[in-house]
Parts: sequence; C-alpha cells; structure tokens
Amino acid sequence: MASPFDVLGIDPDADDAAIRDAYRRRVKEAHPDRGGSAREFQRVKEAYEKIENGWEPDDRIPEPGSPETAPEQEPEPEQEGHHVEYLNYEVLDDHGWELSDDDLFEKAAGAYLDEDDYGELLVEDNQSLLEAAEGDGHAWPFACRGGACTNCAVAVVEGEMPTPTNHILPQEMLDRGIRLSCISSPVSDELKVVFNVKYLPGVNELLLPASRFEGASTSD
Repeated sequence: MASPFDVLGIDPDADDAAIRDAYRRRVKEAHPDRGGSAREFQRVKEAYEKIENGWEPDDRIPEPGSPETAPEQEPEPEQEGHHVEYLNYEVLDDHGWELSDDDLFEKAAGAYLDEDDYGELLVEDNQSLLEAAEGDGHAWPFACRGGACTNCAVAVVEGEMPTPTNHILPQEMLDRGIRLSCISSPVSDELKVVFNVKYLPGVNELLLPASRFEGASTSD
C-alpha cells in the first residue's frame, strides 16, 4: 500500500513548504476538470491530512488498558470560521427549481441530495471558498485560479462574499451575485452559494479551458 508521501510524490523527509507545494500540484493533477477523478482527488486530500497529523509508517492502535493507551481526550471546540451552505447548480433542472426561488435551500435540504451536490463546509479566514471546498474533498470547477475566467463562478444567494478588484467579472454580474470562488472569501458568518454556475448566460462567455493551465507552476 502506498504511503501518503508516495501519493504526493515526495520524500518522507520533505519540509513543510515542499509538502504544501506537492499537495497543490497533486490536487490540480487529480482534479476531475483536469483529467483526474474524484477518487484520486480524495486520495490526495487524505494523504496530505495524514502527513499533517504526523503519520508514521508503524502507527498502530494500542490495545485497551496497555501503557500506550492515551487518556480520553476532551472534545475539540467548534472550529471558528464562516459556515457555507452550498448547492450544485446542475441539480436544479432535475428538480424543477430556479436559482431565484426564495426557498431554494430549504427544498435542497429536504431532497436527500448527494453530499457532492448539497451540504455545508467551513471556510477559515485565510481561505478562498474554492480552497475550503477542495480541502473538504470536493472537486468544484476551476481553471486559472487567478480571477481571469469564470470556470469557478458561484452565485451568492445569502450572505456576503466580496471579490477583489482584479478580476474579469463585469459589474452586471456582480450585481447578480456572481463571484469567483478561487479569489473570494466570505465575510459574513453564514453564506449560501450555488456553485458550478459557469454555464449561466453571460458567465459562459468568459470560460477558459482548464487544459490551458496544466503546465502552469503551482508554487506561490
């Protein structure tokens, strides 16, 4: 079985910067929009999490009552951040819903949708919405990661998520609540977004092929 380091393609003695760079590179390679698969994308995410949690080749669970058994830990406090409720635009047609429906998310909550299509995630203060979604194991669309296309566009239904000034969106789209998840971060405690809206009228005119960026460097 491959170790987490094998999955990321790095040596076990790699430093933190090399691990982060490898993770970013492998996430892009494994992304379904870039020719990868959801399974491989999740495998890369899990490998990175294991390394971050101090994975060792001989890690094992000690027998109950043995000296190695760790004392019971207190429950971790609730994470701070921005709570985002998300919905995949592609499921709206299947259910006869409209983006403008006032009760859109209430209907989604009762429709038993797959977690890839509807759910909640937490966005930390230093994260973009796209980074948080990927960190949670989701394969949302993207291409440039720099605000130069609408492949990663989302529609903000409730809450606030401003977009930095350097981006491709015209004011008309901003007024409609369209934002770019690759460079935008929530500022309100609660946010409701519909992702995968790249084929909405107007938004689809600013798409770029993901393959255009396959050779780009992933390092900051």
